[in-house]
Amino acid sequence: MKQWLGMPVVGALLLSACVTINVYFPAAEAKAAAREFVEKVIDKADSTQIKDSNGGGMAMQSRHVDFNLARFDMSGLDPWALVGIGSAQAQSAPDITIKTPAIQAIQSRMEARFSSMLRPGFDSGALGFTEDGLISVRDAGKLALKDRVAMNAAVADDNRDRKAVYREVAVANGHPEWEAQIRNVFAKQWVESARSGWWYQTGDAWKQK
Repeated sequence: MKQWLGMPVVGALLLSACVTINVYFPAAEAKAAAREFVEKVIDKADSTQIKDSNGGGMAMQSRHVDFNLARFDMSGLDPWALVGIGSAQAQSAPDITIKTPAIQAIQSRMEARFSSMLRPGFDSGALGFTEDGLISVRDAGKLALKDRVAMNAAVADDNRDRKAVYREVAVANGHPEWEAQIRNVFAKQWVESARSGWWYQTGDAWKQK
C-alpha cells in the first residue's frame, strides 16, 4: 500500500519536468512602445495622440503559465500514460515597457538633441535614417561649413544613445537577447514616423519620403 501512495507524486514530478515555458517576442507591443518613444523624440506634441495597437495603455501584465490540461480527456486514462504526455507548452506574453529612469533619461536627451540640432539636418536633406536604427550624414553638402563639426558630433552622440536605448529596452523587460529584435522594430518605426521629405536608407540606396 505504501508503494502506491507515492506514485501520484512521482507522476506529478515527472510531468512537471517536461514542462517548457515559451516566451515569445511580443512584436505588437514592441511596435507600440517604439511608436510612443519615436514620436515623442521627433515631436513631443504628437506623442499625446499615440495609443497602443489594442486601443489602450501600456499597462504591464503579469506573466502567467497555462498548462492547458483541460484539452486532454482524462477519463479512463491509465495514470502511467501521464509520463508519456511530453512537453506541456506555456505562453508568457510580457508587454514592453519604456517607463524606466534609464530609458526616459535617454529619451529626454534625444528629444532635446533632435529639436536643437537634428531636425534641421533632416529638413534640409543632410541627414537620413539608416536601416539599422541609426542616423547618418548622407549629404554633407547640405550643411554650412561652420555647422559640419557640430552636426557630426550630434550624430555620433545620438547614435550612442540609440544603441543604448535598444539595449536598455531589452534589459528592462527581462530579455537582453531581444536587443536585435527591439532594434529592428525601432529602425522601422523611425522610417514610418519620418516626416515628408526626410530621407531613409533601404539597401544601398537612399529614398525620400
